[in-house]
Amino acid sequence: MKTVTTDLVVIGGGPAGMSAALAAYDQGIRDILILERDNALGGILRQCIHNGFGLHRFGEELTGPEYAARDAIRVKELSIPYMTDTMALSLSPDLEVRATSQTNGIFKIKAKAVILAMGCRERPAGALGIAGNRPAGVYSAGTAQKFVNMKGYMPGRDVVILGSGDIGLIMARRMTLEGAKVHAVCELMPYSGGLARNIEQCLNDFDIPLLLSHTVTRLHGKKRLEGVTIQKVDENRRPISGSEQYIPCDTLLLSCGLIPENELTTEAGIALDRVTSGAIVDQDRMTSLSGVFACGNVLQVHDLVDFVSEEAAIAGKAAANFIKNQKTPPISVSLNAGDGVRYTVPQIVTEAKDVTVYFRVTDVQKDVRIALYDGDTCLLSKKKISVAPGEMETLSLSPEVLKEANGKTLTIKIERKD
Repeated sequence: MKTVTTDLVVIGGGPAGMSAALAAYDQGIRDILILERDNALGGILRQCIHNGFGLHRFGEELTGPEYAARDAIRVKELSIPYMTDTMALSLSPDLEVRATSQTNGIFKIKAKAVILAMGCRERPAGALGIAGNRPAGVYSAGTAQKFVNMKGYMPGRDVVILGSGDIGLIMARRMTLEGAKVHAVCELMPYSGGLARNIEQCLNDFDIPLLLSHTVTRLHGKKRLEGVTIQKVDENRRPISGSEQYIPCDTLLLSCGLIPENELTTEAGIALDRVTSGAIVDQDRMTSLSGVFACGNVLQVHDLVDFVSEEAAIAGKAAANFIKNQKTPPISVSLNAGDGVRYTVPQIVTEAKDVTVYFRVTDVQKDVRIALYDGDTCLLSKKKISVAPGEMETLSLSPEVLKEANGKTLTIKIERKD
């Protein structure tokens, strides 16, 4: 089996992988190899033809392909090596990646550092346990998006969408623009999982109803979907008897959450966070396996690709410093998700420098403050008019705060303003 060596392997050629590779290049690393399983760089952005990308990073609205192209063009201009149609099969604890492609067969890559940027996949219908047969016409929202935007196929004409994640909201608008009738978007939770702007632009602008605290409980039809039964759910997310409503439709799109593609991570023995399903990382996005970094949706599901690129740049720069063996005096600070917070990324901090903590809240709340605590002592806080699970929150920690907290656990909480 052929073995090649390189300084840095980036697994995934989407926005995270490309941004990480470019950041490492800007730090002086030239021996880089990007592995991408699709036939071109760009990842999921290639099928996201709507605009709204790039406002934070580029200061202008771009479509998904336009956003991806900016990084892909730079990768090519800098002659950063990449291999498409190539699948990474395994990652060993000694940083050896085994990969395969039709052109090269199975081969090994020995690296000094590895960046994981594999993205995530959609939760499938089989994981939802909906009663009924398994007729044609049930798709994940992303699959339908690829059919419509890249293949030119319409999955159906009468549509119900389960889940109000951003992909589901965007596909409600997309299917409507293509002439389909979207009867409803059903959401199990009492709040939407998508961005407020997408609710407004994709549902309200097209008079598509959003049914909160509703779910699909039965599929009707054998060969082809003929309709669905939806029901209200109680505070424990259990269907309420007597609330059944039948909606005739030929298509059900599922937007019920994303699962980080962490099979390689698990096989390498890297510790995972039970909430994010991504790796546990420090401020540089280094995992529990020294020399392996993670970024993008394989680490935590982001709502904006701009933040994916921002996080990937952190990982790319840190990987370059790791390769160059640049070290700073270590500290040890653990970050804990307190009241109203689902998780934090990073989970640990090992270096006293400016660190931005990303996190999501557990519920929709208004007039709150985000507070950082050392035990019962509040170290800092900031006010927020509103917070919601569908939108990422951040809190910036200074080197001074981190030095003072060395050896301690800091907790981030959501509190009602006095």
